[in-house]
Amino acid sequence: MSESRPPFPPFTRETAIQKVRGAEDGWNSRDPHKVSLAYTVDSVWRNRAEFPVGRQQIVEFLTRKWNRELGYRLIKELWAFTDNRIAVRFAYEYRDDSNQWYRAYGNENWEFGPDGLMHHRYASINDMRISESDRKYHWPLGPRPADHPGLSELGL
Repeated sequence: MSESRPPFPPFTRETAIQKVRGAEDGWNSRDPHKVSLAYTVDSVWRNRAEFPVGRQQIVEFLTRKWNRELGYRLIKELWAFTDNRIAVRFAYEYRDDSNQWYRAYGNENWEFGPDGLMHHRYASINDMRISESDRKYHWPLGPRPADHPGLSELGL
């Protein structure tokens, strides 16, 4: 049985937006095993200064990440797309174990195979300390509600 993850390339604007929202919802689950299934078994990442390769290293990376980044909530937005590539910008909020809040801003470049699985992910991310009163993401943990504003609407 072959794995696949619709929508499939070549992407249209609508299917690229679907892909971005699906990734956002997956990451907001904070379930490393579930998230890893959107990537090929030999997927190659660059995330800050880490370079996970393959699903097992992705699971290990995400497990460490979400053990450090508490209260994680993410919003992604389509930036550009071509046949099998998507560029997104994103921002997420989290706190550390001392209750210091952060907002992380970044960009990702994704490349997909014909099966809709991502085989390359390149992420550049910067963190900024924020006060709890500066938080903009207040939905319950899990997927962002459909009526919650996106990055552009929030001025991010």
